[in-house]
Amino acid sequence: MKVVVDLSQCEGYAQCAFLAPEAFRMHGEEALMYDPNPDDAQRDQVLRAAAACPVQAILVDRPEARHAPAEASPS
Repeated sequence: MKVVVDLSQCEGYAQCAFLAPEAFRMHGEEALMYDPNPDDAQRDQVLRAAAACPVQAILVDRPEARHAPAEASPS
């Protein structure tokens, strides 16, 4: 799993740090620090944290979804 946070969009609400403290943490009052490659054991927490971000600044890339077979189009 890969995590990217748009730090220019992040407003420091810290919902992610509350929901997934092993992947996200606040440094000072407004600076977010995060693990760009959190352990898969943290998947549910990270996904909840991304969903809870008030400004939707967190993008989670799930490689297994990217490699899903495409449906065949009718000929």
